[in-house]
Amino acid sequence: MTLNRRQFLKSSTYSALALGAASFASPAIVRAQNVNSKLQIAVVGIAGRGAGNISELLGGSKDLVELVALCDVDDNNLESQGAKFPDAKRFFDYRTMFDEAPNLDGVLVSTPDHTHSVVAMAAMKRGMACFCEKPLAHDVAEIRQMQKIAKEKNLSTQMGTIIHATENYRRVVELIQSGSIGEVTDVHVWCFKGWGGYPEPEKQKFDIPQNIHWDQWLGPAQEIDYNPCYLPARWRGYWPFGTGTFGDMACHLMDLPFWALDLQYPKTIHATTDHEISDICCPLDVECRYEFEVNGKTLPLTWYDGKRRPEVIAQKNLENLSMGVIFVGTEGILEADYGTIRLYPQDKYEKFERPAKSIPSSPGHHREWIDSILNKRETEPLCNFQYAGRLAEAVQLGAVSLRAGKTKLEWDPELCKVTNNEDANKFICTEHRPGWDI
Repeated sequence: MTLNRRQFLKSSTYSALALGAASFASPAIVRAQNVNSKLQIAVVGIAGRGAGNISELLGGSKDLVELVALCDVDDNNLESQGAKFPDAKRFFDYRTMFDEAPNLDGVLVSTPDHTHSVVAMAAMKRGMACFCEKPLAHDVAEIRQMQKIAKEKNLSTQMGTIIHATENYRRVVELIQSGSIGEVTDVHVWCFKGWGGYPEPEKQKFDIPQNIHWDQWLGPAQEIDYNPCYLPARWRGYWPFGTGTFGDMACHLMDLPFWALDLQYPKTIHATTDHEISDICCPLDVECRYEFEVNGKTLPLTWYDGKRRPEVIAQKNLENLSMGVIFVGTEGILEADYGTIRLYPQDKYEKFERPAKSIPSSPGHHREWIDSILNKRETEPLCNFQYAGRLAEAVQLGAVSLRAGKTKLEWDPELCKVTNNEDANKFICTEHRPGWDI
């Protein structure tokens, strides 16, 4: 029997999951009958980021995997990508794909955010390993359910935050954890992008293009008429499908402090913007202050997007990067983005000897996942759903704070509930359309 999402929200499994999120169960029995044969992999969502994932998957593991199924709600995407992989079966409905290809070893999910969970859960319930793009799911309840089934089934999982596999992130983590800037007392994370601020969709009726399977594109979202304003990528700026720049970029950038400081769950979340909050459109220029408990002390972490920037950049004369992370410590400041590291004051760190490399290089973000499937989880992908779920949960809680009226929320991770604003909890577990539950 399928567990209703609201029943799950009220169940004690949330508490157990929250308390045990950092632990791992015993190795999985992988579906491949012979580890020397190629893994059978399907990709759902094959354009845009999906096309990138296919390239990166095959680029690092082409001798280990076989792409046997492609699924996309756009027939044009199936035609163009399918021509590159003539032996792969094509589907526009992932449910039909799973019925006709039940022995897949793994599924890579690159669909719009609102359909991540239904595809990933369908795969994992069948015992398939899962690689899913950030921000993992569209609401917190979906994230928790994905974590739960992955743990119960002992599956190899990976969230698509590919920057986690880079050398620069590893060097930042080593610097922070070695105490190079002392005790971290404040963190700032920002990104120049701005998904949102769009006008309300036009009310006129549009014909659905023949190549688009609109019902499958909607998936669990509530019934909404087709509108060209949503496709191909602007869906990120609309609440029914995305969560603005939070959903697009925060997992990439907040990943760095989560990793370096071993952050767990935020105690409070307070998102603000000077713009009005629409029921449909995500706002621009968001600032969100989180409070985490680290070593018995409160650590603030603030997210900024669009035109907003941390004031500490001007105050301390730091480099004004278009996006990045600033760790403020008791002995110095570290500023980083995907490829650079700056230590301040510069004269103090001019002859500073950085710590020896201690975090092994990644074989590649997708290769971590493939290797884990093949070796029965003797190695664990670093952005597995237990780690990545905490990160994605914090990101989506920022969106909840916005939608709940830009209010400061107090979060109980064991109950998976906002404790000071009952109305905000309707955004923790949003309703799925009938027939699309997980």
